[in-house]
Amino acid sequence: MTAPSTSPDPSVHDAPYDLVGIGIGPFNLSLAALADSVPGFRSLFLDAKPAFSWHPGLLMEGTTLQVPFLADLVTMADPTSPWSYLNYLRHHERMFKFFFSERFHIPRREYDHYCRWVAERLPSCHFDAHVTALEWDEAAEAFAVVHRSAAGEQTRVLARQVVLGVGTDPVVPEPLRPLLTETHAGRVLHSADYRTHRARLGAASDVTVIGAGQSGAEVALDLLRHQDGDGEGGPYVRWLARTTAFAPMEYSKIGLEHFTPDYIRYFRALPEATRERLIEEQWQLYKGVSEETLGEIHDELYERTIGGGEPRAALHPGVEIVSAEPDGADGYVLTCRHGQEESLFEFRTSAIVSATGYAARRPDFLDTLDGLVDWDGKGRYQVDGDYRVALDPRVSGALYVQNAEMHTHGVSAPDLTLGAWRAAAILNAAAGRTVLPVAPRQAFTTFGAPQDAASVPERTVAAAAAPAATAVSGPAEIRR
Repeated sequence: MTAPSTSPDPSVHDAPYDLVGIGIGPFNLSLAALADSVPGFRSLFLDAKPAFSWHPGLLMEGTTLQVPFLADLVTMADPTSPWSYLNYLRHHERMFKFFFSERFHIPRREYDHYCRWVAERLPSCHFDAHVTALEWDEAAEAFAVVHRSAAGEQTRVLARQVVLGVGTDPVVPEPLRPLLTETHAGRVLHSADYRTHRARLGAASDVTVIGAGQSGAEVALDLLRHQDGDGEGGPYVRWLARTTAFAPMEYSKIGLEHFTPDYIRYFRALPEATRERLIEEQWQLYKGVSEETLGEIHDELYERTIGGGEPRAALHPGVEIVSAEPDGADGYVLTCRHGQEESLFEFRTSAIVSATGYAARRPDFLDTLDGLVDWDGKGRYQVDGDYRVALDPRVSGALYVQNAEMHTHGVSAPDLTLGAWRAAAILNAAAGRTVLPVAPRQAFTTFGAPQDAASVPERTVAAAAAPAATAVSGPAEIRR
């Protein structure tokens, strides 16, 4: 196994790296782990943080990944890699404990620890390296990556290819943004910071959680568990969401085939307008809640009704926040709209947790490369099948992105399931050869029209869709 990093500072190399990764989250860490086994392939991965961390604000006890442990950093692309989760267990002498636990979905805290174990041992991963500029050096025919340490030391390295894995930024509804100030710290926050303020929120009299995804459900559940056995102590918990239901995430075996290379290829070939519509329609594939978490919330609420009691909680789907205003020194008034009823209502709350997801961000260091990136009409990356960003033809190097391509590749972009597969696709493209073979077909589902079916002329389709001239209106036929 590769030993912990003892390599010298990356600035000592004059020759360009084959690949430099900016950001070390799970996706770029996956790429670093897979690239580690490629002879002669020089890679470097940089991150501003002092060490690896993954959503630290949501690492509560009892929370688990929503994907199986096989969706680790490497297994779905290379199950023989020394950087697999199973080898992590072996290294920590926990194989029998894991075997007897019969876990398919591992604790989120353990996944974070596993990733940190890998990051600390990969010689290509360097932390305390804040990238400040990314430029195209025409003379060197390479990207120049400038990064700075916390001590102020600046380093410039060259790379033939760069992959952006800078992560995402928390998204907060517009009415709440003016409240994200020091004055309201710990009382109005995104769920990404929940663990930091957990004790204070648990002691509040009334907490409103916004968002129907997994994070919102886990925050609501954790706050319910801050109540005592009779539900008298702890905060009143109010859970709001714009979606028409607190719905489970799609987890059927056939439904999960949307997270395969087959679906990505199908999705990429669709018109842009169709892709945009599908992403909105498929929210339960990536924004729903696990059935287990929904069940645990129901169990907590049921416990409160024993002996004729009422839960100190309320669940309101189909609701949108219209405005949020401070109400004195210790509370807020939220005005909401119920979408289906088209009605307005308001209530007072002591604290607000916005569990409203994340969005891909454009890092500041790209400003120096702005004129060379071919953005689409909405200012997003144009990404090809190998996750390569469209650039000005003058740039002979390649720029790749991870988790910033939902608009071109579909709902699997932020999902850990395809992380190793995507990293393998990028690695093959960056190496200019097949380093890790990728199977062409993985799904039973055929997402497009059958390839062996005869096509029908458009005029025939139009004629079939037109109503018959002799049709007579009448009662609807009963569906049988």
